[in-house]
Amino acid sequence: MVEFIYTEDPNKRYHTWNYALRKQFGGKIFKVPLDGGFDCPNRDGTVAKGGCTFCSVSGSGDMIVAPSEPLPIQFQKEVHMMHKKWPQVNQYIVYFQNFTNTHAPVEVIRHRFEQVVNERGVVGISVGTRPDCLPDDVVEYLAELNQRYYLWIELGLQTTYEHTSNTINRAHDYQTYLNGVAKLRKHNIRVCTHLINGLPGESLEMMRENVRRTILDSDIQGIKLHLLHLMTNTRMLRDYHEGRLQLMTRNDYVNVICDQLEMIPPEIVIHRLTGDAPTDALVGPMWSLKKWEVLNAIDNEMKRRLCQCDLRPIGNDSPRDRDPSFNWRCTDRCFSRANVEP
Repeated sequence: MVEFIYTEDPNKRYHTWNYALRKQFGGKIFKVPLDGGFDCPNRDGTVAKGGCTFCSVSGSGDMIVAPSEPLPIQFQKEVHMMHKKWPQVNQYIVYFQNFTNTHAPVEVIRHRFEQVVNERGVVGISVGTRPDCLPDDVVEYLAELNQRYYLWIELGLQTTYEHTSNTINRAHDYQTYLNGVAKLRKHNIRVCTHLINGLPGESLEMMRENVRRTILDSDIQGIKLHLLHLMTNTRMLRDYHEGRLQLMTRNDYVNVICDQLEMIPPEIVIHRLTGDAPTDALVGPMWSLKKWEVLNAIDNEMKRRLCQCDLRPIGNDSPRDRDPSFNWRCTDRCFSRANVEP
């Protein structure tokens, strides 16, 4: 059996983030999470109030070491902590992680970004944001950064279903997401889309459909698939207590992730398959705290699904020209990209 070409780990059957970085830079890279001091338009009243119902008070930045410090100090403290485990790493991607990091006038964004992008060893920048916070002047600045650094824009979509989007108070629609991707791709900016599995009211089939739509409808280069973490002090806690939210089992999560991976063209980078949550704030699922067990279960299930039958890719030469839900399926409906050249 020929190994899948987009990973150096023989256990993986998808295009790993680690592989993409090693191919780009020749070695291990730290992604350094920072709190840029931004807010969200669905928190501050610009388009809504209260924020996404799943979001913690830190805006999904719970694991940032020193969020209240000036940006250069945050950077230095994060790097110092990471060097305790990997002292040899000397290249870094600055990651503006929490809240909406383009929700400000472009002069403010430029001032904050430029405080850290010139720190020693910085080779790239990753910006977490929303598709409704990409005005033309901000996109032009991002295009400038794209010429200077290895840039990724991480767009929070979470779901393609309008009803779910309204339920979680996203306050933007799917078309806004598509428009945002198109604006960024006009400047050849890499886009990584965030989706959440386990949102209120979404079935396993709807979770699969979220990935199918995203791959078919938007020209993205990466994707993050998250498990919904139910956190204390979030509005979603009420949905849980009133029976509108059921937490995913590990078995369901592993299987739906593998179904989603089967749909994704092999050149798209998988930035993440599960996330981290602080133990003291997590209501559930508690099995998610054993992150490596979850990732190993995904690897094992992907390998289990492999077969040695005759694979017949369908359609034209480009994966984008095919329905990704049938990209690399064999005649027995099992899956293997490992035996197929992309």
